[in-house]
Amino acid sequence: MDPVIVVGAGPVGLALSLALARHAVPSLVLDSTDGNPPPRAARSCVLRPDTAAVLPTLPGLRWRSWRTQRRAQQVDTVDLVPEQAPVHIEQHALERTLRDALAKEKLARVITDSHVDLLEQDANGVTAHTRGPSGTWWRGSYAVGCDGARSMVRKLLGVRFPGRTAVERHAVAALRVRLPWEEGEYDKDGVWEQGSVGSALLHRDPGGVPGEVTARPLPGGRWRLDWLLSPRGDLVTPEEMLERVADTLAVWSEEALKEAAKAVVPANGGPAGAGRRGAGAEDGGGSSGIGPYELVDTGVHTAHQRLARHWRVDRVFLAGDAAHLTGALGVQSVDEGLRDASNLAWKLALTWHHGHGAAAETLLDSYETERRGAMVARLRAVDQALPVVRRGGGLRALLPGGGARAHLGLLTDGHLGRGLLGAPPAYARTPLAPARASVDEVPVGTAPGAPVCDVPVTAADGSQGDLHDWLGGPGGELLVLLVAPGTGVWDSRHWLTAGMMPELASTVAGLPLRATLLVTESYPGAAAHTVLAVRADGHLAAAFPAGRSGALRVCAEAVRGGAHS
Repeated sequence: MDPVIVVGAGPVGLALSLALARHAVPSLVLDSTDGNPPPRAARSCVLRPDTAAVLPTLPGLRWRSWRTQRRAQQVDTVDLVPEQAPVHIEQHALERTLRDALAKEKLARVITDSHVDLLEQDANGVTAHTRGPSGTWWRGSYAVGCDGARSMVRKLLGVRFPGRTAVERHAVAALRVRLPWEEGEYDKDGVWEQGSVGSALLHRDPGGVPGEVTARPLPGGRWRLDWLLSPRGDLVTPEEMLERVADTLAVWSEEALKEAAKAVVPANGGPAGAGRRGAGAEDGGGSSGIGPYELVDTGVHTAHQRLARHWRVDRVFLAGDAAHLTGALGVQSVDEGLRDASNLAWKLALTWHHGHGAAAETLLDSYETERRGAMVARLRAVDQALPVVRRGGGLRALLPGGGARAHLGLLTDGHLGRGLLGAPPAYARTPLAPARASVDEVPVGTAPGAPVCDVPVTAADGSQGDLHDWLGGPGGELLVLLVAPGTGVWDSRHWLTAGMMPELASTVAGLPLRATLLVTESYPGAAAHTVLAVRADGHLAAAFPAGRSGALRVCAEAVRGGAHS
């Protein structure tokens, strides 16, 4: 068959092509740029842990904690363990990492300076035309428009893109600076060396002045600072940007000086402040914890809310910003686009490898059902939260406690990937679930359709790792996970021939899609000898008792869009 045509070489298009290659599907990425994204430190993205887990190793920085503060008072601190910490990375660095990974894939090809201006479909595939001196025609089995908010693919399909503009607007500055709460040390040349993790801050009304600023660490001793602006205000001049930076750093410096004064150790029983200073409160600029700064990059980020009416038109799909625009209240648009790619890749792969028919149509239609449904819920949650967070309307009716703590709690959810504003979606009403009563399902700690927990697993060949290591293509379109306490102390060649394993292994080998059998010592909320069927995008298809070969076959048929028994 012809390759899948991916239009657009941003993070979503590149990640989709990489996922297709791992599912043994060839792809052709039509890149309208020269392939060298300009470095922009002020253009960064935050990836949730489960999203980052299926990508190549990223040169980003994980947050150690997230602090919220109002004026000089700390409201809350959320400590983050590595497996729960978001990854903050510049977008050009993310794209470069994905391009480098694609360069090693024989099934992926990126064509630069290729502007798509025509798209045609027939019963067997898609033809795309890229403009140039002579023009070039490209033939593919399917096409996916990952070409951003001004998507040419969406326009060629005639799909409407309704929504709201300028829901939120932020002034953005990237600095190289040492902030008071940052961990690290100076090298022998006096250059500050940042640690491998950092603590982010959301500050409401800094210095008593109404407003909001977030400080999020990046690799290389840099920080991204975002100031909330009025949605439709005037342009931000360079002078105004410098003033914002100076005023914010002055507030944090003053707060650090006050904290340092509290750490003064009285000498000979004298009054506080009369003795020597505590650690980290040296005289001079070091006493504030903020040294000289370098302004690396600036910009203005405007968050829109739009949703394409359709995400599939026959053999052409939309993903990422071509399908939806988000970004208000900390919702991460790149992360949502990468979820589109993860959801679509394995479905295209199944159809590409196993032909067409009613099952394939159900499978491909489920992409729009699941992902568009998830984005409808996300945008609705933002619409409901905006008046609460920005204007205080209806707060006490919606949230217990009220006040600044509740406002900042909602913003924390968006930034950290929690709650309605940030948590990964659960596809509870997916058409790919087994028909009710067709499978004797058992409850586990993950609801059907929700993302599975990342637990240590062992494969049939004895290789070990975490469950997420097998997602995104390496494990196929379905992972079959058996909860079997005690297997960790045995060599796989022993437990593979014991008990129910031979029958389960034989069933997995005979499923109508590429599947991998894995074993784990335990899974949250699951009893021993429970089998979990996990889709390639990490969402739970079903859980049932081991020894039910028929249930596993029914589940596999449902996942591939087939008829339910």
